[in-house]
Amino acid sequence: MLKPLFIGSVFGVLDVLVIKMMMHPEPYTELPPFLQPFPYSLFLYFSGALEVEVFYRLIPLTLIFLLGKWAEGGKYFEVFAWTAIVLTSFREPLEQFPSGPWWFVAYAFLSGFLMNFFQALCLKNAGFLASLSVRLGHYLFWHILLGAYVEFVELR
Repeated sequence: MLKPLFIGSVFGVLDVLVIKMMMHPEPYTELPPFLQPFPYSLFLYFSGALEVEVFYRLIPLTLIFLLGKWAEGGKYFEVFAWTAIVLTSFREPLEQFPSGPWWFVAYAFLSGFLMNFFQALCLKNAGFLASLSVRLGHYLFWHILLGAYVEFVELR
């Protein structure tokens, strides 16, 4: 469980470095919409991570994995699995497609795809808690700690 949490944390730290440090180095004058006050943020982003994982990964991948097991007696399970992993990994980056400089759009899309891809692999190989741990690691840095920093340092 610690390895997925660590990898998610790396994605979160990278987002903080790229988005906060490079693109928005000046202090915020108010909490941006992707941040919420602490300690409310702990509960909001934990429940948000659960919801995203259930609807983006657990339900669709489980159904497709089961279909892959049943189709032709599991003969094409790996085809079903890898197709589902790749397709579900595109969902969130496409839904949150950013605007801005080309390098940022490329960074956001690629990092979003890679994190979702790794989460899908975690679900397939280690289960739901491993997949959830990746997202919680990301949210810890990107939403919770960054939010606390903005709230208690930049807005004071």
